[in-house]
Amino acid sequence: MEVVGRRTHGYKFKVPDAESLESLRSLTKMLKNLGHFRDRYGNLLDILKTKVDVMLLNTLVQFYDPIYHGFTFPDFQLFPTLEEYSHWVGLPVLVEVPFHAFGPFPRIPTIAKALHLEVADIKDKFTPKDGLPCLPYNFLHQKATTCFEKSKTEDFESILALLIYGIVLFLKVDKFVDMNAIRIFLTQNPVPVLLADTYFAIHDRTSQGKGTIVCCAPLLHRWITSHLPRPKIRPEPIPWSQKLMTWTPRDIDWFNPACDSEYIIDSCGDFNNVPLLGMRGGISYSPILVRRQFGYYMEMKLVYLILDRDFFLYKKDDANQRVQFEKAWYSIVKKDRNQLGKKSVIAHEVYVQWVIDLANKLKMPYPRQRIVTSTVPAIPLPLPPESLEGYQKQLDIERREKSIWEMKYHKKEQECDTLKNLLDQKILANRQEKDENTKLSAALQKKEDFLDKIYPGRKKRCMDLFYGPHPDFVE
Repeated sequence: MEVVGRRTHGYKFKVPDAESLESLRSLTKMLKNLGHFRDRYGNLLDILKTKVDVMLLNTLVQFYDPIYHGFTFPDFQLFPTLEEYSHWVGLPVLVEVPFHAFGPFPRIPTIAKALHLEVADIKDKFTPKDGLPCLPYNFLHQKATTCFEKSKTEDFESILALLIYGIVLFLKVDKFVDMNAIRIFLTQNPVPVLLADTYFAIHDRTSQGKGTIVCCAPLLHRWITSHLPRPKIRPEPIPWSQKLMTWTPRDIDWFNPACDSEYIIDSCGDFNNVPLLGMRGGISYSPILVRRQFGYYMEMKLVYLILDRDFFLYKKDDANQRVQFEKAWYSIVKKDRNQLGKKSVIAHEVYVQWVIDLANKLKMPYPRQRIVTSTVPAIPLPLPPESLEGYQKQLDIERREKSIWEMKYHKKEQECDTLKNLLDQKILANRQEKDENTKLSAALQKKEDFLDKIYPGRKKRCMDLFYGPHPDFVE
């Protein structure tokens, strides 16, 4: 077992304060129509209810790869993607230039209209925090409660959704919803910013070796746990570091069919990967390295690894990279299923060996628990018979099985034909009965018409007799 060659560091993840989180969850219990809220705002409730395992996330970021902006393990890699985050958030990635922190603030009437509030209600409630105008959590919570009491369903849902944006998705200042969260809420395109903040915060803090990682921790937790194996029995209390170093590529749940989209965003503009803009800066990630997570065969030559590795802070953007990132999003390059190749979660040996070499270069943060190899294990096939007699015996077995299945098929086919004939007979009988009823109704009507013609006023006399005094009851 090798000596650990990479220091581990302790990080904190910014999460909502317990009081705000509890009161926010209590608001969700007032929702009358969960489906309606989900249709409007995606899976915000699922993210809100996620219990974050901070130990798992802290262990995960120890594997962060500052070169290729992902998580590199001994012989495999994992990368959060736009498509996966879109699935977990429950909202699409809109084909437009994403949010960036230098856009103009929305006007107060626009905010008031989106929240179904009066301008006077919010005009004087904005409070400066960390250089941004913010709305107090308690104020919005009170407004949401009032809307609920007045049965204003859509108004209540809008304010609740904004609270989740400000307190869970884009938390910056405790007990306040800042203007950037409001701006993203108005665009209804949070996914690119959520992914950008995840990559940016992890890259920034791990480069410093300390600090608080400010991103949507519940979303990162949902993403990584979706790829980890799920034990069928109660798991033993093994440290996450040991688990992550023990698991092999065959243990990883690479592809979620629910995330299967018609196309992926492969690159933008002049970049050979995807540039992302977040709250504090920009960073890029490379979908070319994520084929397995999309359910496609990872066949990659080393020439494809000439990738952009951009990272910058807005406050130190001397090269004006923000403008280049924005411009790139006007030319999005998508790849569909035909371009991505065959469906498989297997990786080519050349790629696996490249990952092993990269992991050795980066050095793993924890001791290895197994031997790694670039040889991809083949799927075991049935062993063939060793003699002619064995072949003949196997052939006889196959013929008997074929005969049995043919008999079963013909039996089911006969049953199907019988049921079909019975159904046809029933339909015919119903049709004949309907025709008879029609003829009887016509004959009765003809008789009624004939009687009315012979005895005018017949029906009136019948009614008088029915409703008039009966001789048995006359006093």
